[in-house]
Amino acid sequence: MKRNEALALVEPHLRRERFEHTIRVTDTALELAKPYEGKLDTEAIELAGIFHDYAKYRNLHEMKRWIISNPLPKDLLDYHHELWHGPVGALLVEREIGIHQQDVLSAIRWHTTGKAKMSLTDKLIFLSDYIEPGRKFSGVEEVREAAAKSIDVACWMASRNTINFLMNRNQKIYPDTFHAYNDLSNEKDVIKWRENING
Repeated sequence: MKRNEALALVEPHLRRERFEHTIRVTDTALELAKPYEGKLDTEAIELAGIFHDYAKYRNLHEMKRWIISNPLPKDLLDYHHELWHGPVGALLVEREIGIHQQDVLSAIRWHTTGKAKMSLTDKLIFLSDYIEPGRKFSGVEEVREAAAKSIDVACWMASRNTINFLMNRNQKIYPDTFHAYNDLSNEKDVIKWRENING
């Protein structure tokens, strides 16, 4: 599927600012993927970026029904509905758009929470959603700088920041976000970065 065709399919489902965010996420992911050229399916990255927020504005009752009636984790219903659009979106992109590439669907599914053992494609969409140029919040510049050197360190920082953000607001944290943080903590670049910071 070509970029313009994919964008035309997703645009009716998004508000204007979210559609612009989608383009920025896609372009950021493709830029981050350049050092891995030849080792990654850039078309899969592009499609995952374009469709990552496909279900963002679906009716909450509809998303709840999808979670209940399909093999999605039922504990999603115990957490904030902002987490639902990733897993539900992956399901709907497969059923409504007809995309069956597992690397695309996985990146869509996990782009909000992350998870342990993320693929490089998963990481690129997870990270690009966090650092795309329209994002403006405390800590994002540090993650952008890290992304230029190590995808793993930047993803680890994004997970850490998300956990801290939610804890500071006394909100529940989905277990896969902790799993992502812990798993990334074992990556070689992250261990080295932490050792340098901690002296």
